[in-house]
Amino acid sequence: MYDPSQLRTFLAVAQTLSFTQAARRLGLRQSTVSQHVRRLEDATGRQLFTRDTHAVELTEDGEAMLGFARRILAAHEQAAAFFTGTRLGGRLRFGASEDFVLTHLTDILESFRHDHPDVDLELTVELSGTLHERLDAGKLDLVLAKRRPEDPRGELVRQDDLVWIGGERLRLDPERPVPLIVYPPPGITRALAFEALERSGRAWRVACTSGSLNGLVAAARAGLGVMAHSRGLIPPGLTRVPDRAGLPELGRVDFVLLHGERRASAHGAADALARTILAGGDRVHRERRYGERR
Repeated sequence: MYDPSQLRTFLAVAQTLSFTQAARRLGLRQSTVSQHVRRLEDATGRQLFTRDTHAVELTEDGEAMLGFARRILAAHEQAAAFFTGTRLGGRLRFGASEDFVLTHLTDILESFRHDHPDVDLELTVELSGTLHERLDAGKLDLVLAKRRPEDPRGELVRQDDLVWIGGERLRLDPERPVPLIVYPPPGITRALAFEALERSGRAWRVACTSGSLNGLVAAARAGLGVMAHSRGLIPPGLTRVPDRAGLPELGRVDFVLLHGERRASAHGAADALARTILAGGDRVHRERRYGERR
C-alpha cells in the first residue's frame, strides 16, 4: 500500500523538517521530494505535514506515520536480505558523540544488532571533536557526531539549535563573568560557547571541565554554571536559561554521519548501520520542548 521510496522521503523530511535538506540527503530534486510526500498523503488520505514559506512541522497523523514508516522499511530490508541470501558480517568500528548515549540511540543499536547478529560492532563514545580525529586517523569506520562549523562533510541526521542550559534554581549575576561548564578541547560546543561570548563582549570563566556528559550534568544540576547544549537533547533535571539572562545566541549545530576510509570488511555493515540511524534519526533526539523554560 505504501511505496518504500515515498516512506524514505517522508522520514528524511520529518527528521530535517526541510524539503530542501531532505532532497540533498536523498540526492533527489526538491520537486521529487514534494511529489513523494504528496503521493504518500494521497495514499493515507491524511495530511502528514503543515508547511508554509517559513517552517515545516509534522501533523498528529505525521507523528503516527513515523512509527509505521520505520517498521515497514525495517521489514522491507529484512525481507530483501533474506531472499537475496546476504548476511552482513565483519568488524564495524562505530563512534558516537556522548550527547546521544542518553537518547534512543541504544534502541537503534539494539535493532541493528538484532537484524545483523554476525556483525562485530565496536562502539566508541567520545567527544565529537575526538571522534573526527579518530575517523581521520582511520581508527573508526562510521561516526555519529556534531559537525565542525568549517567541515562540509557528512550526511545530515538532524539540525538543532544550541541553547544555554543550567539548573532550575540557577541565577546569573550580570555584573560577574558567566560561569561555564564545558567539555575539554577539542569539544565543539566548548569552542562555540567561547566564540559567542567573546563576540558579545560578555566576560566568562570556566567553572567546570569534564570529558563526561554525566560530569557536566552533575555540575549544572549543582548550580555551578551554564553549558551550551543541543535544544533537542536537554538532559533531565536541567532547563533552558531564560532570555532575560542576556546570554548571546549560540546558533545551530548539525549532527551528521561520516564514513571513514572504507575497509572491505566494514563496507556493508557501515552502510547498513547508517541506513538504520537515518531511518530512526528523529529518535536520537528527545522531544524538543522537554526541559525548556517558557
